[in-house]
Amino acid sequence: MSWCVFDIADKEREITEIEKETSRPDFWQEQERAQDIMRRLSVLKGEVERWRGLERRVSELAELVDLDIDEEEPSLEDEIRSELNEIAAQFEEIEFNLVLSGEYEKRNAILAVHAGAGGTDAQDWAQMLLRMYLRWAERRRYQATVLEVSPGEEAGIKSVLIEVIGDYAYGYLKAERGVHRLVRLSPFDASHSRHTSFALVEVMPEAERDVDVRLDPDDLRVDFFRASGPGGQHVQKTSTAVRITHIPTGLVVTCQKERSQFQNRETALKVLRSRLLELELARKAEEGARLKGEHVAAGWGNQIRSYVLHPYKMVKDHRTDYETSDPGTVLDGDLDAFIKAYLKFTLGEGAQ
Repeated sequence: MSWCVFDIADKEREITEIEKETSRPDFWQEQERAQDIMRRLSVLKGEVERWRGLERRVSELAELVDLDIDEEEPSLEDEIRSELNEIAAQFEEIEFNLVLSGEYEKRNAILAVHAGAGGTDAQDWAQMLLRMYLRWAERRRYQATVLEVSPGEEAGIKSVLIEVIGDYAYGYLKAERGVHRLVRLSPFDASHSRHTSFALVEVMPEAERDVDVRLDPDDLRVDFFRASGPGGQHVQKTSTAVRITHIPTGLVVTCQKERSQFQNRETALKVLRSRLLELELARKAEEGARLKGEHVAAGWGNQIRSYVLHPYKMVKDHRTDYETSDPGTVLDGDLDAFIKAYLKFTLGEGAQ
C-alpha cells in the first residue's frame, strides 16, 4: 500500500486562498457552493493543525533530548520515552486517517442497532452493543447522543439510534456495519443453556441539509402522536412525538426523545436525510459491484463478527479473521484494532 504525501505548505496556501474568497461580500449568495467551501476550509484547517501540532511536539522532544545529553539527566529518560511513544501513536493515527479519503469519511455518523432473532436475549445483546459503542466514542473523545430508543419488553432494547460527532466518525464506524452474533449462557433462561443472539448494526454518514439530499415536502407524510412514557405525571399531554414517512422509498423515521414537536421533527429529518444518503451510497456500491461481477451480501445474511462468551472466550471478525480472546475489553469499547484491521483489509481489496 502506498501512502500519499501530505504537503502542509500546499494546504496552508489553499487555506489562505479560501479565506480570501470567503471575505468577498457576495460569498454567501450561492448557499450550496458557500457551504461546500466552508466545509473544505474546516477540513483543511483540522488536517494542518494536526500535522503542525505533531511537528511542534517533535521539535520540543528534540530539545528535551539535547538537554538530557548536555545535562546527563537520567530523570529525563522516562519523560522522553513516554513522549516518544505518544508522538509515534499520534503519527500512526494521522497517517492512518490519510487513507480515509472518501467523500464522506470525515463526517459525523448516525448509528442504529436493531435486535434480531433471539427474543429477550437479542434485546439484551442490542443494549450491550449500545453500551459498547458509547464507550468506544468516549474513548475517542467523540460526542455520542442517543436520538431514539425503543425499549425491550422484559430487558434490553429493540432498537436505538445514536449520533456520533467527531472527525472521521463515519470513516471508522462504517467498519461496524452488518450483523453481530453473540454466543453465551443466557441470563434469562432458568436452565442457563447456551443461546445465540443476533443484532444488526447500520451506519450512515450525517447528511448536510439541502446539500447531499433534497427533501420535497410533497414526498413526506408527517404524523404527530403522544410520546410514550413511564406513566403518571410524566405522560405527555400534547402530541410531541413525530413519525415521518418518505413516500417514494417507504422509509419511516420516528422520534419522541425531545420535549418539543419541532425538535423531534428536526431530529427525524436529520435521520431521514442520512438514511436516504446511505441508500444512494448502497445503490452506487451495488451497481459498481455488478459491473465488476462481484456478489454483495446484504441485510441479515451479512454476519461480520462473533462474540463468544461460552464455552470459550473469543471475538472474531469474519471478514479479516482478526480475533482476540478478551471479549470483555472489546465490549467495553476497545474496538480500534478490529476497525483498523477491516479498513486496511478493504484498502488491500481496492489495490487488487
